Amino acid sequence: MKVLCVIPARYASTRLPGKPLKDIAGKPMVCRVYDRASQAKKVSETIVATDDERILTAVEANGGKAMMTKASHPTGTDRLAEVAEAFTDVDLIINVQGDEPLIEPSLIDELAAVFETDSELKMATVKTLMTDKAEIENPNNVKVVTDKAGYALYFSRSVMPYPRNAGCPVYKHIGIYAYMRDFLLAYAKMESTPLEQSESLEQLRALENGYKIKVVETKAKFVGVDTAEDLAKVNEIYKNMK
Repeated sequence: MKVLCVIPARYASTRLPGKPLKDIAGKPMVCRVYDRASQAKKVSETIVATDDERILTAVEANGGKAMMTKASHPTGTDRLAEVAEAFTDVDLIINVQGDEPLIEPSLIDELAAVFETDSELKMATVKTLMTDKAEIENPNNVKVVTDKAGYALYFSRSVMPYPRNAGCPVYKHIGIYAYMRDFLLAYAKMESTPLEQSESLEQLRALENGYKIKVVETKAKFVGVDTAEDLAKVNEIYKNMK
């Protein structure tokens, strides 16, 4: 199975303009993500998909590969599909967000591995356990509930499950996705669905159309960069890593 890892990186960001090029321990953030994603053993190739020449130049200067994509894409899925169109020999596409500079290469491998044992699977993603009450109640943290076999039942910004009786764990959805290439191309052309629009969560489009999403659990902790405070936190982590 040929696996392509795609890192979408847009220059525009409401809370942190120019986010992909923000410095993390001497390198632009997008290059940090690229370097870590490239370490995954099951990935044949890694590429940054961007709409800005400055990002393209930074990635190539770091020895990486990048591709210019349309600036007009309404969603990340559409940008990913444009890349998929160009790579006709790829079987599986893994989408790693460009603001996850602490992505674990082993997690990318684990995500790819679930497709090796399930020939019918079209899509997979990741979850991690949440215990902090404020984190659980934050609508920016998407929650996911799964069935006993680990397939998603629903994703929501609301607390799930509702804690009427204590004891049921709450899982945070991590926005790393894997798609079979043919499914991704079809998925990007599907009409937006009511639940997707209500929650502003693209993955609900797949569930509403009857597709299964496998959810891999990880204990890895993520610090996505959305704010200047997040950036400072990640820089401190990198400093300690060195």
